[in-house]
Amino acid sequence: MARKNGKAEETPQALDIEHELPPAEEGEIAAENAELAKLHQERDALLDRLARLQAEFDNARKRSAKEQQDFKEYALAEALKSLLPIVDSFDGALASGQTGADFASGVQLINRQFHDALTRLGLQPIEAQGQVFDPKLHQAVQMVETDEVEDHHVIDELQRGYKLKDRLLRPAMVRVATNPKQK
Repeated sequence: MARKNGKAEETPQALDIEHELPPAEEGEIAAENAELAKLHQERDALLDRLARLQAEFDNARKRSAKEQQDFKEYALAEALKSLLPIVDSFDGALASGQTGADFASGVQLINRQFHDALTRLGLQPIEAQGQVFDPKLHQAVQMVETDEVEDHHVIDELQRGYKLKDRLLRPAMVRVATNPKQK
């Protein structure tokens, strides 16, 4: 130790104490190397399994997307197939060259055929005339003051609304009564 200003100071030589470790046995090193090699194999196997699972998942996702697309196309094809007879009827009516009452009754028959096909596809008209105004089903385009109809009831339907099964496709456009005497 060197002295500086009357105090003992540690030098690098004083701190340099040899720490001897007991010599490792060759058997322990070999066992540790074997354990390390085993862990590397397990890791590689798990990484390979992960890559395979990711590929399977990606293939399943692609297969599901294709099945959904095929289903949509098939559903559209079935809907169009049910409308083709109506198109044929319109073409026949227009090609006949008829006018007057026979033509009108033919168009009415085609209209009924068309509505029947839409009903089979699940389309339902929304009843509006005379009903209580329901903002979930009706779109009010005008409020009309009148004593002839109850307050907040539909006076007339300007455009029919439709639901597909339970889903609203288009609300009915209606005129709604306001009755000042009932307020």
